Amino acid sequence: MLLRPAVVLTSLLLTAGPAAAKVVSVRPPASGGSAGASVEVDRAAPVDRSAGRPLAGKVIVLDPGHQLGNSRFPRQINTLVSAGPSRKPCNTTGTATNAGYPEATFVWKVALAARRQLEAQGAQVLFTRGTNSRSQWGPCVDVRGRAGNSEGADAKVSIHADGSHARGARGFHVIAPASVRGWTDDIAAPSRSLALAMRGGLGTGGFPRANYIAGGDGLDFRSDLGTLNLSDVPTVMVELGNMRNAAEARRMTRRAGQAAYARALVAGLGRFLG
Repeated sequence: MLLRPAVVLTSLLLTAGPAAAKVVSVRPPASGGSAGASVEVDRAAPVDRSAGRPLAGKVIVLDPGHQLGNSRFPRQINTLVSAGPSRKPCNTTGTATNAGYPEATFVWKVALAARRQLEAQGAQVLFTRGTNSRSQWGPCVDVRGRAGNSEGADAKVSIHADGSHARGARGFHVIAPASVRGWTDDIAAPSRSLALAMRGGLGTGGFPRANYIAGGDGLDFRSDLGTLNLSDVPTVMVELGNMRNAAEARRMTRRAGQAAYARALVAGLGRFLG
């Protein structure tokens, strides 16, 4: 039996009353494609920008890259889907530390911690996957790329970690969409601003810029990623560090380290949306 990806967008809003009302619906996957979803976000409630809630009224999409079960569904994740001007496999398995701690689990825990912090500041946070499960796969990059478009999200961050085997490779880098006519030319400029803000947040958080990619400045611009190309809202992909680096692996697998990465992401979003 073909298993479908989990619910694609999950919205968890802490405020009570009518403002919390929302609808999550999942469409069946088209042949050779992936499941889609839509979320109706009620923004009619008064915006509270009082002290401690600087992100009230903002809608943020967090995309915890991959799904823990992707490796168990090779046919599904190797199916070609739209990546904008080209087609690419639905997804990949992600990487892991040398000891086998999965990227999917690391980014899931960072996303959960970031969501708690963002909601405490008043933001509404949407996820592109609702579980971290070995029995599920996806969603595909086309679904991830379009996530937040119909909701008019203010920003979208795809959270990843790298798996470079280069000697001494360590550090983060932020990937923003290059300007591709008809695809990302409308979001390239604000996405670059978001990338700069995320680089600043991670730098202030004490994380070093990658020394093995992106020219050492922590910024990369790509035109081949469906997660970026299909977005209509400002978006970036953040590679938080190299899971094959022993020191970074220790930080990534510990709760305190995951919380620190989350704080850095939230700080970057605050710079962009503040």
